[in-house]
Amino acid sequence: MGAGHDHGSVGDSRARLWVAFGLTFAVFCAQVVGTVVTGSIALLTDTAHMLTDAAGLAMALIAATLVRRPPSPKRTWGFRRAEVIAAFLQASLLLVVGAYSAVEGIRRLVDPPDVPGPELLVFGAVGLAANVAAIAVLASGRRASLNMRAAFLEVMNDALGSLAVIVAAVVIATTGFLRADPIAGLVIAALIAPRAIKLIRESVAVLMEFTPAELDLDDVRRHIRGLDHVLDVHDLHASTVGTGMPTLTGHIVVRDECFTDGHAAELLDEVKACVAEHFDVRVDHATFQIETERTRAAESSTHH
Repeated sequence: MGAGHDHGSVGDSRARLWVAFGLTFAVFCAQVVGTVVTGSIALLTDTAHMLTDAAGLAMALIAATLVRRPPSPKRTWGFRRAEVIAAFLQASLLLVVGAYSAVEGIRRLVDPPDVPGPELLVFGAVGLAANVAAIAVLASGRRASLNMRAAFLEVMNDALGSLAVIVAAVVIATTGFLRADPIAGLVIAALIAPRAIKLIRESVAVLMEFTPAELDLDDVRRHIRGLDHVLDVHDLHASTVGTGMPTLTGHIVVRDECFTDGHAAELLDEVKACVAEHFDVRVDHATFQIETERTRAAESSTHH
C-alpha cells in the first residue's frame, strides 16, 4: 500500500544563474588578462577559481533545466538528481583548485616573484565588484536547492578571493612585501577547501541514499509502533531524491483482523499523517506495505 504524490517542483532559478554566469565569465576573461600582465599567483588562483565557478554555473544551469523535465515511465523521478550531481562536480573542481593554490602558494613563499601592486589592485577590484553583483542576484534563491547553494557558495568564495587579491595588492604597493601575493593565494585556498569538502559530503550522502540528516529513523519507528493495531515495523528505509524531497518506505505488521474490520486502511492514513507532521522534516512521499504476522514470518528479508 502506498501514497501517490506529485514529485514536487523546484523554483525556476535559471534567470539568476544566467546573470551570475554572465558576470562570472566576463570577470574570468578580464582576470586572464590581469594574470598575464601582473604574474600574480593570487590573481592566477582567483582566475582559476573563476573558471571553475563559470564551469560550475554552466553545470548548474544545465541541472536547473533538467530538473524541470517531467517524470516518465523510464525515468520515474525525472532528472531530480541532476542538481546533486552538478553540486558534486562543482565542489570537486573547487577542491582541485584549492589544492593547486596551496602547493603553488607555498612554492612562491620561498621565491616570490615581482608583482606590480597597482595593476593587481585594478583587476582585484573588478573581480570583487562583479562578484558582489552576482551574490546579490543569487542570494534570495540560495536555499532553493543544493544546486543553487553550490552556485552561491562559489560566488561567495570568489568575492573573498578577490578581496584577498585587493589586500595583497595594497600591501605590495605600500610596503613592497612581495610575499603578500602567495599568502593571499593560500588564504583563497583555505577558503575554498572546507566549503568544497562540506558540499561533497552533502551531495555524496544524497547519491548514496543515506538517511536525511533531519530524519531520525529510530524516532520514526517508535512513533509508528505506538499507533493502535501496529505489532511491528521493519525494512524501514529513508533517502533523498533531490532538494526538499525525502522519501520513506517500510513494512508495517498488523493483526490479521485488521484486514477484515477496516483498520488497515485507517492505519495507513494514520501512518502517512504521522510521518508528514511529527518530525523535523516533512515526508510527503512515503510508501508502506501493510502485512500480517504470517506474511512477516514468510519473508526472508535481510533488512531490519
